[in-house]
Amino acid sequence: MRTVHVYDPALCCSSGVCGADVDQALVDFAAAVKQVEGEGVQVRRHNLASEPADFATSEVVRKFLEVSGVDGLPVVVVDDVLALSGVYPTVEQLRMFAGVAVAPTLGALPITQESDGCCCGGTC
Repeated sequence: MRTVHVYDPALCCSSGVCGADVDQALVDFAAAVKQVEGEGVQVRRHNLASEPADFATSEVVRKFLEVSGVDGLPVVVVDDVLALSGVYPTVEQLRMFAGVAVAPTLGALPITQESDGCCCGGTC
């Protein structure tokens, strides 16, 4: 399983879920991380405020910042490849980035109406 690296903009704390004015996207992402970590997915967050060296040592992130600047953060990197930028990943995306296969549920399977045997919707 791959480790998902998330490079956050400067946050007041490691999760960003602190202070009086909390961004709902950070709350949702913190919950997503907690959920997938419970499933064995490894997520490593890098905070620009407390770990600026991590941003400088990752060639992918450094090049991204040269082009987009810090306004393009957050950035998700997997196996030294930029996987997502500008938004936090969902639970499903975190699983996909980590290489976790998720079996479809019955509700996710398409249900089609049986055909009368005629093709193209016409009469035979």
